[in-house]
Amino acid sequence: MGFDIRTPLGVMFAILGLLLAGFGLTSDPAIYQRSLGININLGWGLALLVFAAALLWLAWRARRRA
Repeated sequence: MGFDIRTPLGVMFAILGLLLAGFGLTSDPAIYQRSLGININLGWGLALLVFAAALLWLAWRARRRA
């Protein structure tokens, strides 16, 4: 089939999601007072990880069907 753009994009989003979620888990809760106590970094990090998992799953499924 050739080059599938979903694989490198999935890896990139997974790395960014891990970095962002890791920062959200280890950062001081006081910095989230401006956002009403919501840990935005953790939330978006998890969202990026879910998106990366979907991309990688679609790439894996396309590779199996070919």
